[in-house]
Amino acid sequence: MPSPSGTDPSSPSALLHLLMDGRPRTRAELVEETGLARSTVRARMDSLLAANLIVDTGADESTGGRPASRFVFNPGARLVLVAQVGATQATVAVADLSCGLTAVEEVGLDIAEGPVPILASLVKAWRELLRTAGGAEVAGVGIGLPGPVEHSTGRPVNPPIMPGWDGFDVPASIGAEFGVPVLVDNEVNLMALGEHAASYPDVEHMIVVKMATGIGAGLISNGVLHRGAAGAAGDLGHIQVPHAGDVPCRCGNSGCLEAVVGGPALAARLRGLGLDANSTADVVHLVRSGNVEAGRVLRQAGRELGEVLAGAVSMFNPSLVVIGGMVAQAGEMLLAGVRESVYRRSLPLATENLRIVASRTGSTAGARGAAAMVTRHLLSPQVLDAEMEA
Repeated sequence: MPSPSGTDPSSPSALLHLLMDGRPRTRAELVEETGLARSTVRARMDSLLAANLIVDTGADESTGGRPASRFVFNPGARLVLVAQVGATQATVAVADLSCGLTAVEEVGLDIAEGPVPILASLVKAWRELLRTAGGAEVAGVGIGLPGPVEHSTGRPVNPPIMPGWDGFDVPASIGAEFGVPVLVDNEVNLMALGEHAASYPDVEHMIVVKMATGIGAGLISNGVLHRGAAGAAGDLGHIQVPHAGDVPCRCGNSGCLEAVVGGPALAARLRGLGLDANSTADVVHLVRSGNVEAGRVLRQAGRELGEVLAGAVSMFNPSLVVIGGMVAQAGEMLLAGVRESVYRRSLPLATENLRIVASRTGSTAGARGAAAMVTRHLLSPQVLDAEMEA
């Protein structure tokens, strides 16, 4: 994780971010690398050691005189509780400060049950996972929800598929259970963070699409998550599909991408062809089992997704588009349709070096993104340096 711009180079957070590259260093090497006084480096190292955020990995081979100790970041110093919540299931996990998931559980749910029972099920799952996660303290919680979220407050805002959630104070509810900072965002934003952090850290501009019960996108711009002015960036599912007609969408409009190629819409198409498809999982199963009609429907769905994505590609000019979510688990037929439309509809300059690929992190992308969101907050200069001073 790079040191945040504007960080005081003599602060504990600046020294920690330097050590987070995983390379052990001696105090003398840190003095040479930072240009700080020996006394300053020693004081900062002492405070980080006291907080267990760095550890002594042992001494160099002696070449005469006392061997020098080497120090490295300790990601296990704190635990972070994370959850990617979808319409019908959640990935609940415990992570360390390197965003590695140390314990994971898939929890079935119905988001329409409302915030109280859903959040209670998350808390129960976290407490069970903590029994096997080691003795480090919990330092923060990160949650991704399947609808628009005002990130600054953590409250959902008019979420179309989440009755009873509008304006609910999720951070206060979870904070009362664990007494730590709670950060909340749209689940697809966190999927984008997770894909970027775990698989594509060097990609500056990318779009991550989730195609499941609903459809959404997360945008990485200049290496940073782009939420937009009100946190509504990436609402791909409610862009109108060309020639979609008046297919009603649960958002109240018609012809939305989600209403045309979301999981339930695809299942309905297959039922219309006489196939047994009552859920998104059924759609995936039919395609993966080689059903020709299901494969044809999925490829057409990819084309229709690509029609909408082509506009986003021309406007945003990413170098990478990642397709994830349950529908994407059906395989290459979906990607083939997406590529067909995007490369046909977007300008050559925008697609010359564009890759369109399947998610590498799969169902854990949002959980990893939630861990990245919380870890960056906890280790930010504003939070970490204040902790060190205290």
